[in-house]
Amino acid sequence: MRASDAERERVAETLREAVAEGRLEMDEFEQRLEATFKARTHGELVPLVRDLPASGGPVAAPKGSSANWPARIGGASTSSGAFAFWGGFSRKGRWTVGPKFTAFAMWGGGEIDLREAHFAERDVVIRCFTIMGGMQVTVPPDLNVQVNGLGVMGGFGEHSKLDDEPEPEPEPDAPRVRITGFALMGGVGVERKRSKAEKRRLQEQERLRLGKPDAGDGRKELG
Repeated sequence: MRASDAERERVAETLREAVAEGRLEMDEFEQRLEATFKARTHGELVPLVRDLPASGGPVAAPKGSSANWPARIGGASTSSGAFAFWGGFSRKGRWTVGPKFTAFAMWGGGEIDLREAHFAERDVVIRCFTIMGGMQVTVPPDLNVQVNGLGVMGGFGEHSKLDDEPEPEPEPDAPRVRITGFALMGGVGVERKRSKAEKRRLQEQERLRLGKPDAGDGRKELG
């Protein structure tokens, strides 16, 4: 994610305080300060102050980056496929996606939610096939996803539901998921959407950044 001018200035202030306190030598301070104002992304700023006390609050983590992707890759898969005929299926919550996951729905529907999922391998292929039915795949905003399915008298596509905010770049250590397949007289939708827990985390982060009190702090005392 692109770094803002405010983030660069906050890092610069942390460096100034560090050199004044003797935590940094002058030559190291100058090198870090130069790197600060040349930084273009959040990832370039974080290492510059990682070993220093924060000034005015830490550099905010980029939105959508709370997922610990390395810890979510590896292990035995708990599901490698799903099937629905005149009914439906659901894969969501804490589950482990196999390297190849195949889903089929005919005259029915299915839900595949990857927002809290783990992945048996870093490269995953999810194949979705539906005939006169529907399938919804929900992914976190920072997951590396490629969609290349085919819709015949139906639809196969991707859209975002991030409350009009800029869509974050995929995390470099996130799994690579390719979603393919076809929809015949039906549809497969791939939606980028935050989980409720992630939305609450971002709201709390924004509240702390703006210095707003908790909802309970605004209660007036009686008497």
